[in-house]
Amino acid sequence: MHSDHRNYFKFTSKARLDKSVNALIGIVEGIVIDGQINALELDYLNLWLAEHDAVRDQHPFNELVPVVTAAVADGILTEEEHADIVWLCERLRSTEFYDDVTADLQRLHAIMGGIVADTHISVEELRALSDWMADHEHLKTCWPFDEVGSLITGVLADKQIDAKEHAMLQAFFAEFTPLLDDRTITSPRVLEGRQIVGLCAVDPEISFMERGFCFTGASSRFTRAEFEGVVKRLGGSAHSSPSKKVHYLVIGAEGNPCWAFACYGRKVENAIKLRKAGSRVVIVHELDFHDALADHGS
Repeated sequence: MHSDHRNYFKFTSKARLDKSVNALIGIVEGIVIDGQINALELDYLNLWLAEHDAVRDQHPFNELVPVVTAAVADGILTEEEHADIVWLCERLRSTEFYDDVTADLQRLHAIMGGIVADTHISVEELRALSDWMADHEHLKTCWPFDEVGSLITGVLADKQIDAKEHAMLQAFFAEFTPLLDDRTITSPRVLEGRQIVGLCAVDPEISFMERGFCFTGASSRFTRAEFEGVVKRLGGSAHSSPSKKVHYLVIGAEGNPCWAFACYGRKVENAIKLRKAGSRVVIVHELDFHDALADHGS
């Protein structure tokens, strides 16, 4: 466990279990959303279960997993099996720790992961996702709900998905899949005005003198205290949360299993709100931060 995570773990066991419940439900919804199941989607589900082995025998995993396994064992998902899984997912959805909005955003992230699990996104899957979103309009104004809706509307305008659109959708959906080494968002998109733009800056110009920095997630190279110390030595200031005084939010490459969402937490969420309200906070990946330090001889 990363040293920066130890202080959070003892306070977040219930939160992490609830997040895992909602994520598994979303993955199941995502891989069955078009009424079909294939080997790659099953591999994705099994990989997710393997990475969450510590909770697979706990309720409600021990209730949901056997039902899903039995339904997809023959590689064919009947309409009745699909309906049974969706019904069970709704019944097991957890809002004991998180509120409805956060719980359903956790599901949305996982649904996108389930859809992209077989590396192919179909028109049928997008339409089904659009239907799901229509039933969850309480998520409007919450990132990335509006962005997903805008992408779907634009892509389906001509009722087909071309190669460029498919690559864009695949890259965006995969941002919210925290498997293997990809623990944080790296190049997601955000809706600003009527345009979808990149959330994380590409090759950003990072200045330190009289600039405010906030950090989220963990790094394999620095502790949080070391990050803050470097910034202060270079004339900047460190802040505990995004605000109008923060110019850069740096996302640690190791992420944080205690985040509210799979690949980001409240600080990124708040930074996005500030961006949409007109603040010029720049969200940068840790690797770009290290490049900036090298440029400054640190």
